[in-house]
Amino acid sequence: MPYKIIFMGTPQFSVPVLEALAKSSYQISCVYTQPPKKSKRGQKLNPSPIQITAENLKLVLRNPNNLNTDEELKFFKEMKPDVIVVVAYGQLISKEFLDIPKKGFINIHASLLPKWRGAAPIQRAIMNLDKQAGVSIMKITEELDTGPVMKKIEIDISSSDTAGLVSEKLSKIGSEYIVEALNDIFNEKKKFVEQDHNSATYAKKIKKIEGRIDWKERAKNIIGKINGLNPSPGAWFEYKNIRYKIWKASIYDKVGPPGTIMDNNFIICCQDKSIKIIEIQREGKNKLLLKDFLLGVNYKIGDLIQ
Repeated sequence: MPYKIIFMGTPQFSVPVLEALAKSSYQISCVYTQPPKKSKRGQKLNPSPIQITAENLKLVLRNPNNLNTDEELKFFKEMKPDVIVVVAYGQLISKEFLDIPKKGFINIHASLLPKWRGAAPIQRAIMNLDKQAGVSIMKITEELDTGPVMKKIEIDISSSDTAGLVSEKLSKIGSEYIVEALNDIFNEKKKFVEQDHNSATYAKKIKKIEGRIDWKERAKNIIGKINGLNPSPGAWFEYKNIRYKIWKASIYDKVGPPGTIMDNNFIICCQDKSIKIIEIQREGKNKLLLKDFLLGVNYKIGDLIQ
């Protein structure tokens, strides 16, 4: 009889892992995901990427607003899962649930634990100008991301990598290792090693206001913000009371007063060097390459960007 799994996940990051498990010999008894969310414009309900994937795979699906209820606890116990695989589910899991599966809750976390515990590990790593990111396969305990780790897989972060790109890479890595990890767990070939809790850092949830660019910062830190917040929520500035999001930029050697437009190529000065914009988007408009953007924006050399 195949081992029974419950899978819990919500965003696109979780999808490759669910697909890998669906192709394996393991039996996915049920999939949990967050309930559909209303779109920003209108009242349309948008199911999560995991809900769409689970429905396409014809898997049993549950998407409660609150996991920690008597109803869901009863369902979990009746399912008698051997292991729960969690990938960015988005709800805290109480101890009552953690005690149910024989092999516990196994989490794929997008950082090299104990660094960047929490909600936004990829964004924080890039914004912090880290040279490496990675995936940790760990056991879930009551406290957030503190459980013992069985495997870490590391990748390099380049100066041009965005959070979206790194997320895709790490998601793929998680999908490549999850079946091997479960095999090792059930065959008792791998040990879980306690984290060094004294070395822990925390990746708190990103707030939109953090996307505002401070031109008094060093150019490399601004590039880290642009890359780390791409695609969401984005790094932005205001010019003539209009908000602009920078999607892609590079460092340029011109120097001058921070926030000043230095030439006809819309080079903007920082604390030390300057920023050369490659892709930009005016609020409510489409993303544009800089050469196309410059055709429609009224600006003057020497103007100050906020």
